[in-house]
Amino acid sequence: METNTIAAISTALSEGGIGIIRVSGDEALNIVNSIFVNKDNKKTLLSFKTHTIHYGFIVSEDEIVDEVMVSIMKAPNSFTKEDVVEINCHGGILVCKKILELVLQNGARLAEPGEFTKRAFLNGRIDLSKAEAVMDVISSKNNQALKNSLLHLEGRLFDKIKEIREKTLYEIAFIESALDDPEHISLDGYKERLSSSINYLIEEVNKLYDSTQKGKFLKEGINTVILGKPNVGKSSLLNVLSGYEKAIVTDIAGTTRDIIEESVTINDISLNLIDTAGIRETDDYVENIGVSRAKKYADSADLILFIMDATKPLSKEDEEIIDLIKNKKTIVLINKIDAKCVLSKENVSNLFSDDCAILEISAKESIGIKKLEDIIEDMFLEGKLPSNDELYITNMRQAQEIKNALDSFNMVLDSILKDLPEDFYSIDLMNAYASLGKIIGEDVDDDLVNEIFSKFCMGK
Repeated sequence: METNTIAAISTALSEGGIGIIRVSGDEALNIVNSIFVNKDNKKTLLSFKTHTIHYGFIVSEDEIVDEVMVSIMKAPNSFTKEDVVEINCHGGILVCKKILELVLQNGARLAEPGEFTKRAFLNGRIDLSKAEAVMDVISSKNNQALKNSLLHLEGRLFDKIKEIREKTLYEIAFIESALDDPEHISLDGYKERLSSSINYLIEEVNKLYDSTQKGKFLKEGINTVILGKPNVGKSSLLNVLSGYEKAIVTDIAGTTRDIIEESVTINDISLNLIDTAGIRETDDYVENIGVSRAKKYADSADLILFIMDATKPLSKEDEEIIDLIKNKKTIVLINKIDAKCVLSKENVSNLFSDDCAILEISAKESIGIKKLEDIIEDMFLEGKLPSNDELYITNMRQAQEIKNALDSFNMVLDSILKDLPEDFYSIDLMNAYASLGKIIGEDVDDDLVNEIFSKFCMGK
């Protein structure tokens, strides 16, 4: 394990009220002490108690670089379980860089992305699921995603995985003991008991796996494509959902010639909105490219918002789009109901499946927008997320290991049904145990650890 001292700027590198330079390692106190003086011009950091903060100055060749507060957290009672010193300085870009340069010149090295959290994991301060939750907290796009990330950080996933692994290990140990000592440990009736136990474990793991789709939407947002023929109000809808004039709106068909992307949050759900060029036959080369891109994005979307014009009858372009979005999760929006209407919900309901939501709106007057938001929430999260501590899996690496464990448990049940020898059960139980262990960081190789932490920001 590396014992050299690392340092990085842990706050955003921009102008602000405060900046923090974090230093961790065996020499953290000595390095910062070499460039710090308190108000009495004495270098005193080495004598101070842990978890204290001290006023003073960072100096270079007897010149003051900045007025600072220095926090001391001595091993093992720190985030990394090493000596950690945090220099709280003014938040200017230049001053933060100058102080970091001084720290590096005096013996530290620049931290790799995520290396502070990586050291916390390697030193046993946190498990891998908590380490990944740190980054999820930082990147949360809405309140529900933040709440879920904090549950992971508190150890809710770790506790659940630990519970399932302990029950799995008990069965492994029982089988191995019975096979080694058949005279004293009987396997009579064990298959029935094991079957009951495995069904319970499958149910618990299934709950985690079933949460992954919702977890994906919580973390990454719902990829939502706005489709329709030209001049039906696609850009107007984008603007009203985003809350400002993101897209140009005119009465001229073909105004939007390329995709426009915007991320919005409604009812604590993030939508990755994509406004597309109006789908129609056109001789315009550039517009044709936009139409092709619209179709491509529609093919991979989580949700289609298909807009129809209430002031015009059903057209060939509408019918082509309806054919394009068959079998896609779609909300049909009949727009411009504030004007004289010739098209209604009743006119088109027979063109869509019974479970397809059809809503009459006016993007211009914001009529029906709240109802649209409620429909999206109900469609993807079956209503509001519960206020209790229900856990969602948002990490795809974790989801894959949960799936692997689920497959292994099902293979145990299959072996029981086929009346195979008990050592077959043990093999699949061990595979499930190992897969679940990878979620919390047991039995993971260095390459995977490095890949996970490389995605972190520099000072975390």
